[in-house]
Amino acid sequence: MDDARLLAAARDLLATGPVCDNCLGRPFADRSFGLGDDERGRGLRTAVALADDADFQPADTADCWVCEGVCADFDDWADRAAAAVEGVEFDSYQVGTRVPPLLEENGDLFRADAGLDSDAGEPLRKEFNREVGKRFGRLTGAEVEFERPDVQFLLDVAEDTVETTVNSAFVYGRYRKLERDIPQTEWPCSDCHGTGRADGGVCETCEGTGYLYPESVEQLTAPVVEDVMDGVDSTFHGAGREDVDALMLGTGRPFVVEVDEPRRRDIDVGRLEADVNAFAEGKVEVEGLRRCTHGMVERVKRLDASKRYRAAVAFDADVEADELADALTELDGATVEQYTPNRVDHRRAGKTRIRVAHEVSGELVDARHATVEVHGEGGLYIKELISGDEGRTEPSLAGLLGVGATVSELDVLAVEGEDEPFEDDEFFVD
Repeated sequence: MDDARLLAAARDLLATGPVCDNCLGRPFADRSFGLGDDERGRGLRTAVALADDADFQPADTADCWVCEGVCADFDDWADRAAAAVEGVEFDSYQVGTRVPPLLEENGDLFRADAGLDSDAGEPLRKEFNREVGKRFGRLTGAEVEFERPDVQFLLDVAEDTVETTVNSAFVYGRYRKLERDIPQTEWPCSDCHGTGRADGGVCETCEGTGYLYPESVEQLTAPVVEDVMDGVDSTFHGAGREDVDALMLGTGRPFVVEVDEPRRRDIDVGRLEADVNAFAEGKVEVEGLRRCTHGMVERVKRLDASKRYRAAVAFDADVEADELADALTELDGATVEQYTPNRVDHRRAGKTRIRVAHEVSGELVDARHATVEVHGEGGLYIKELISGDEGRTEPSLAGLLGVGATVSELDVLAVEGEDEPFEDDEFFVD
C-alpha cells in the first residue's frame, strides 16, 4: 500500500465515526515494526490532518464505536492479573484474551468500510494480549513465554473476569530404594479400590489402609517437594521402575516430581534434598535434586536406558563353576527373545520382545547359589533371563544349565541413558 492509498484508507476509517487511536492503527499493525497500534493510529490521524490542512481532532477512547472503549482498560486488566497471582512466585507468563463477538464484528465492518481485507493488520485480541502483557511484565518483572509459562491468564472481556492458571513446577533427581517391598508409586488395594472398605466393613486385604503397600517411593518423596513448593498436589514420574522386592542402589534411578499449582518456585534444592532424606528415614534417599522443565518428564519416560543388576540366584541342583562360567559366556552379549512374562501378563500386552544382554558375569557362592550381574538393554526382564519363565525367555541361564534357577534377591545398580545421559542442561532451570 503506497502513501496515498494509506492516507485514503485512514480517511475512510475516520469517516465511519468516532474511532480511538488503537482501533485506527490496528488495521496497519504490519507496518512500522516497533510501534504500538495507538502510536500508528495517532500518526495516521496527524498525517490526515496535515495533508487536509484540517484541525486536529484527538481521540476519545471512551467514544470509540469499534472497541466500545475497552482499549482504555489495558492498565486495569494488567493490575487485575497481577493481583490474581499475588503471593505466587513466577518468572514467566502468557496473556490470552476472549473478545466479545460483537467487537470482533465491529472490527470486520470497520475494515470493510475502508475497502480493507477483514484480516488486515491484527485482531483486537492480539493487541489486548500484547498491551496487557507488556504492562503485566513491567508490574511484576516477569518475562513473557509462549511455550510453557509459569502463569497464564485468560481475560474474558464480556464476562469481565480474569481466569488464572498456575502451571506445574518440576524437580528432577535420582533416588535409591534401600528397603525391599516398597513400590515406586502408590499401590491402591485392588479389593477395595483404595477405599479401605469392603463388604460393608474394613477391607481385610489392606486392613483398611486402601493400599497393598503402606509406603512407596512416591509417598516418601513427593509430599515433601509439594509442601516446600506450596502446591496443591503432586505426581511422581520415574525412568522405568524396579520390582517391588528389588532394591535400587548405586547411582539411583532418575525421576521427576511434578507439583501442581505451586506458590513457590525459588527453592533451595540442597535443603529440599536434606528434607526429603530426613522424611524417608533411610528407606529411600535422593540426590542431585534440580528444578527442571516440563520436557524432563518426557525425557525420563522416553529416553532409551540400560540398567545394571545384581541378582542372588538359587539353583534346584548342584552346579559346577565351569558350567556356570560357560552358561554366562553364552548369555554375555546375547540377543534375548522374551514373551510377556507370566508375572506381568495381566497388565502387559502378550508379545515377544527382543532385548540385548550387553554384559553378563557372575560366580558361584556354593554349589546351589550364585551371584550374577547383568548389564541389559532397557526392558530386559532379568528374573526371566535367569529362570527361563517356563520357556518364555530364550536363551536363559536355567535353560543353558539344564537346572532350575530363580532369583532370590535382585538389586538395580544403575539406570543410565543408552546413548546420552539423562542429565542435560537444556532441561534444567537455573
